[in-house]
Amino acid sequence: MFKRKKKALSVALAATLAVSLTACTTPSSTGTSSTDKAAATAAATGTAAPSGKIDTSEFQTISYVMLGDKPKNGQFEKVMEKVNAILKQKANAKLEIKWVEWADWQTKYNLLLASGEPVDLITVATDWLDTWQNAQKGAFQPLDKLLPVYAPLTWKEVPPENWAETKYKNQIMLIPEDHYTQWVNHGFLYRGDWAKEFGITAPITDWKSMETYFQGVKDKKPGVVPWDANGTAAGNIGGYINSYTDAIELPISTGLFGLVYGKSYDEKYKAYSPVLDDTFVNFAKLMKDWGDKGFWREDVLNYKGDNRSELEAGKSSVDQHHTQTFLGERIKMDKLQPGSDLQFFPFSATRNNLVSMSITHGGTSIGAKSKHPERALMVYELIRQDPEVYRLMNYGLEGVQYVVKDGKRFRPDGYDVQRDDFYSNFWGGRIDKNEIPDGNDWSGKGALYASYDKIKKPFPYGRFVFDKGPVSNELTAVTQVVGQMGPAILYGKAGDPVKAVDDFRAKLKTAGFDKLMAEVQKQLDAFKVTVESSK
Repeated sequence: MFKRKKKALSVALAATLAVSLTACTTPSSTGTSSTDKAAATAAATGTAAPSGKIDTSEFQTISYVMLGDKPKNGQFEKVMEKVNAILKQKANAKLEIKWVEWADWQTKYNLLLASGEPVDLITVATDWLDTWQNAQKGAFQPLDKLLPVYAPLTWKEVPPENWAETKYKNQIMLIPEDHYTQWVNHGFLYRGDWAKEFGITAPITDWKSMETYFQGVKDKKPGVVPWDANGTAAGNIGGYINSYTDAIELPISTGLFGLVYGKSYDEKYKAYSPVLDDTFVNFAKLMKDWGDKGFWREDVLNYKGDNRSELEAGKSSVDQHHTQTFLGERIKMDKLQPGSDLQFFPFSATRNNLVSMSITHGGTSIGAKSKHPERALMVYELIRQDPEVYRLMNYGLEGVQYVVKDGKRFRPDGYDVQRDDFYSNFWGGRIDKNEIPDGNDWSGKGALYASYDKIKKPFPYGRFVFDKGPVSNELTAVTQVVGQMGPAILYGKAGDPVKAVDDFRAKLKTAGFDKLMAEVQKQLDAFKVTVESSK
């Protein structure tokens, strides 16, 4: 039944594409055929080409920028061979993944867009990948007139109110991942077996209990780094703010970690920065204390290791990431560290400060310099809408990475994580209708989601696009201060924490942080008027 349903969906997709897509077999001798021109006219007007056909006679290689470390076990190449065979048949195209690896990923990602390099598809996010800031720099192509022609299923599937949240200056800049159920609220992944051994019998919901856990690891688990943190990352300031304030971070990038928040859900239009009150001082003191106690490496600021791999190997006691990562790691850890009973401390649990994920937390844009935007959208449409391509991109090869039993996905007999693991990090268009439920989902997943549903609030800033133009110089200077001074404070390596915070604030003030906050408030006031007038 499951396979018949997928086949029907695939047939429906092919039928829909056939209306607007015909692959010609003979390339145009002039390089631009009449159907090319018709398609271009269609894109410009937002209507179907007069002939009802799109010329795909020229084979094109489409790049897709993904975030993550390039897989090294050979499985990725095997899967992509299958993907590209289908893309060749259905769109006369090949997909080439370009990886922005996690080492210094923020800088590399933004430099890639700033370089003018012609990328086609690129993973974007308004809350962690600077989408609006990059849109202001002209990094992406508007998609309004291309989508109805080259990705018609996706165009119809995304409702108008969701498309509205993807617009900059009233033009669509990205395709949202709005039909995929997930939670990306962050927290600590920790070992439940060790917590019980240290006398922690209730779920951890605060940082004091986390400290007790770390101390237990330090005292009783020789050779284990309590938190083998990568010092190039943003530490846990965002999580601490989530736990001990009601603030909601605004989609305004200040580099290594965010400085600009809305005060609370009830005061969502009031600009607020936790670094200016006791919140940041208390955090800095705690991190100094944790560093002095040896909860991470002494050379943490220079360490660029993979903390998650260390957790999986039993050499670290935590990882810090979001709910979806926890659910996947729970399954892995049950195999790699039997009995570890991996648990999750969501930072929101401390005071029930939880907002739903923005639908633009994940998405896909087309680079401004793309030479093949039309074909890129056709490839994206196949990845998102064609069940066979979707399964390959998200799960790998059936029989190698997974098998389907009773409509659910399981690992094959003899599956080895290191040898057989596959990922493409396609976070820009997953969709529930093409998902195969994981038969090994953690039994507590439903209860965890239900606990979130009881306290969640809607994300209030989906349509808030900060115009940094009036404070561009100040924002750049503030970002530099965060990058230069932040890491040492985040990991307790800046000496006296009170003085370190005072110096940090002084540098921010010199950089123009007051002016930045005043501009944020001005734009929030205007945003409030817009929101309330549309009710």
